[in-house]
Amino acid sequence: MRIVQLTPGTGSFFCGTCIRDNALTLALRKQGHDALLVPLYLPPALDEASAAEGAPLFYGGVNVYLQQKSALFRKTPRWVDRIFDAPGVLRGAAKRAGMTQAHDLGDLTVSMLRGEDGRQAKELDHLVEWLAADGKADVVVLSNALLMGLARRIKKETGALVVCTLQGEDTFLDSLPEPDRAAAWRTLAERAADVDAFIAVSRYHADLMTSRAGLPPERVHVVYNGILLDGYAPRPPAPAGAPPVLGYFARMCRPKGLETLVEAYVALRKRDRIKGLLLRVAGAQTAADEAFVAGLRARLDAEGLGADAAFFPNVSRDEKIAFLHGLSVLSVPATYGESFGLYVIEALAAGVPVVQPRHAVFPELLDATGGGVLCEPDDPQALAVAIENLLCDPVAARDLGEAGRRTVFEKFSVDAMAQNTLRVFEQAAVPGRQRPTGT
Repeated sequence: MRIVQLTPGTGSFFCGTCIRDNALTLALRKQGHDALLVPLYLPPALDEASAAEGAPLFYGGVNVYLQQKSALFRKTPRWVDRIFDAPGVLRGAAKRAGMTQAHDLGDLTVSMLRGEDGRQAKELDHLVEWLAADGKADVVVLSNALLMGLARRIKKETGALVVCTLQGEDTFLDSLPEPDRAAAWRTLAERAADVDAFIAVSRYHADLMTSRAGLPPERVHVVYNGILLDGYAPRPPAPAGAPPVLGYFARMCRPKGLETLVEAYVALRKRDRIKGLLLRVAGAQTAADEAFVAGLRARLDAEGLGADAAFFPNVSRDEKIAFLHGLSVLSVPATYGESFGLYVIEALAAGVPVVQPRHAVFPELLDATGGGVLCEPDDPQALAVAIENLLCDPVAARDLGEAGRRTVFEKFSVDAMAQNTLRVFEQAAVPGRQRPTGT
């Protein structure tokens, strides 16, 4: 089966969606399929081998922006477009990628969802031309629902099945200003008719998007994310007398709950039941996150805790695994409706138990893995108590970590994700099954 995965890249910082899509593409290849990851906007920043080697980049971020802002750039010849798609130009754009806020992207989001009727129609022409000329794709996968404007032309010109992954779009859409927010949700619902199947990364997110976007439930399937498990050895025992370590691994930003965790850590140190507790924070950090992180460091310094806290931005895969192996417990108390939370699976693969808020996907994920405990969301004191209770019972903490690790290796590997994804493709391709025709 020939599979083309279309995934927006960040260019400069690790993104869970990019890592997930890349790992899936490599796993599909391993299972004998001709799979290729094709980047959109900016090159992907990955901590594993790339599945995009040799693939062209479409919808170059600079061209997309210029076409949105000026009619002139919607008519320029390709030699001009290539100038703005040059690697050096895109690297420059990538340095600012993390500083782009949703409230600045409302009109662009709606335009992209309109596909051939949007201001980036020329970019869609380039993509469809390449897909048609590069050999027949059996399946084209859109990384998220914000790309559904591409589906109609792709289906019409190539005849491929179009499958759309659902992973966290609602938070971005809800942060758009009006009237763009309403227009984006409305257009997304309209364009859903062009998609053969949807793959949601959790039941929570499947139900949410089915309800809010009016998706046909029979076309919405749940396939949990999986990770490449190479290198995830059992967590080594802590040296005798070593202090416990509270960890965080995600983008260093407010929505992921880092501020909540820092306040919980301050509370834990003041309670002083967990002697010498250390704080370790790792994950993506963009230029837009620097001031926020600096403020948290200042907060820790003011409490006299700066020396016991360390931050590790933009670590490699090997560094990530070593970081996780050094933790006693992990918590990423996200304040928004997280659709999955790859960091939970990564921590459990290392045998590290987690403490997560009782909302969004986390009750579902911890029920499926048995690897952690829940607490009230957006409440540093409640989080502190939950972490404290777990660390005060090292046997229970160890049992949770080991249970989570077993389940991740059984059900949350990248190979399991690929097998379950292929089942969705096969079901969508059943002869006689009603499919949208595209117009």
